[in-house]
Amino acid sequence: MARDTRLIMGMPITVDIPGADRAGMIEAVFAGFMQVDARFSPYRDDSEVSAINAGRRRPEEASPEMAEVLALAERMRKATDGYFDIRRPDGQFDPSGVVKGWAIQREADRVAAAGIDDFYVDAGGDIQTGGVDGDGQPWVIGIRNPFNMDEIIKAVAPKGRGIATSGSYIRGDHIYDPHTPGQRISAIVSLTVIGPDVLAADLYATAAFAMGPRGIHFIESTPQFEGYVVHPDGTALQTTGFKEFVIT
Repeated sequence: MARDTRLIMGMPITVDIPGADRAGMIEAVFAGFMQVDARFSPYRDDSEVSAINAGRRRPEEASPEMAEVLALAERMRKATDGYFDIRRPDGQFDPSGVVKGWAIQREADRVAAAGIDDFYVDAGGDIQTGGVDGDGQPWVIGIRNPFNMDEIIKAVAPKGRGIATSGSYIRGDHIYDPHTPGQRISAIVSLTVIGPDVLAADLYATAAFAMGPRGIHFIESTPQFEGYVVHPDGTALQTTGFKEFVIT
């Protein structure tokens, strides 16, 4: 079994590929994440995002990767009535809400394209799996208690689908409602979404969290998505089909 965790893109990234002779693929996946960080990080002066925000490069001159991410962001903005928006209140781009899920999916696709069926790719708690784990069992993922990170409140088997969690309990108030950018989202603490793949799950988790308490109802009404939300008082609410993925 090959499993490794490294700090890239400001978060722990774990890659687990059961089987022998997987070290080369593990290295290729981590290299892919490093390339994404170099291009998309808003905290690096030499990144393409920083060049666009500083006016050194026009958006229409974007690389194919950047153009793909910007197009995804625009489609999500329209699909969510503006609740998903990568423009910050100051008008600059911050594509982080797209890039994490996009990068995980890209690397999971890289592994699958190499003919590897069994894998686990996790970046900051957003996860794409394929096949089974090293014991031949379905991958099981724990949803952490936002009030006690050492406690798992739900264990789910995503069955090859993607899973992503958005919340304010780790990175603070980094997600906001674009319609009221100065208002803190306080009615929910975390929202986990299971979707067709990790890119879709991550995009919809971010948008739904920005909607506040009505976000879980948005997920309920969206085909192929299920969700689980935790409120500040510790109560939780899940969509109708979420139970199909719950182990404990």
